[in-house]
Amino acid sequence: MDLTKIQKQLCNRLQDGLAVCERPFEELAKTINTNKEVVLQETIGLKELGVIRRISALINYRALGMTGTLVAAHIPEENMKEITEAVNTLEDVSHNYIRKHYYNLWFTLQGGTEGQIKVTLSKLSGRFGIDFHSLPVERVFKLDVRFDAESEGELMVQEFQPVPEEGIVELNEGQKLILAKLQTDLEITARPFDLLCGEDLEIKDVLRIMQELVDNGVIRRIAAVVDHRKLGFTANVLFVSEVPRDRIIRAGEELARFKVVSHCYQRGTFEGWPYNLFAMMHGKSFGDIQRVIDRFIEAEKIDPYELLPTKAELKKQPVKYQF
Repeated sequence: MDLTKIQKQLCNRLQDGLAVCERPFEELAKTINTNKEVVLQETIGLKELGVIRRISALINYRALGMTGTLVAAHIPEENMKEITEAVNTLEDVSHNYIRKHYYNLWFTLQGGTEGQIKVTLSKLSGRFGIDFHSLPVERVFKLDVRFDAESEGELMVQEFQPVPEEGIVELNEGQKLILAKLQTDLEITARPFDLLCGEDLEIKDVLRIMQELVDNGVIRRIAAVVDHRKLGFTANVLFVSEVPRDRIIRAGEELARFKVVSHCYQRGTFEGWPYNLFAMMHGKSFGDIQRVIDRFIEAEKIDPYELLPTKAELKKQPVKYQF
């Protein structure tokens, strides 16, 4: 999709996040030397085009005491429709993909405890006679889902930024109320946070609570989620590799430095699956991704590894939390 310069700038700034203030779009306008009317009009236009999926709070589920895992399964083609529909109906599944690999179904699953996740997968296995393999996170190297609308596909390396330690946060009633409202798609108006006010909450109270949620790590940012394909990021690959445990921290940190990498984790393994380093990569061409992989595996002497391209996106919807 051909976007104008200001549309590309807006996509990037909106993914960076809105300021916690009364007029966030006006503050955003200052960063691209325009006015709030233009920003509002163009943002609404990007939403109508489907470039922006939604603008809402990006919530750190671990701070809420939740746990999660990545699940892999081999699904025979004749059973794919029935099983994917069953997985998609699970409220605690946020992402579900078909990938080009023997293990062709991959989805993320959350739960209040690891035990709850095991029960959910056990029920699925019992219902369909399929093994669903859990790959829980052991270490997070990167979690930064942003797509640079102004990028021309150049190979870019950033300084490694450690992901902050995550503790469980006890929410008060006001925080629960605001967080519940911030899970919905934000209305694109000059004063979008006014809609969070109530009989006992004025805008100054709303902004204070929102800032508390950002400061304590419950909200990563209030930002746009974009359709990366409409920004030209049509190549999407899950990279997995087997790295000795004494080298995995260095390897993970080096891999996380590449801008094409949005997620990078050390994960558990299962029998027949030795891969413990995972990275999701997005590029405007497969060549963009391959250049990163070639550079990484040569520098870190990585072997073996596999690439699992995205074949179909079946579900991409945030989990809704009840308070």
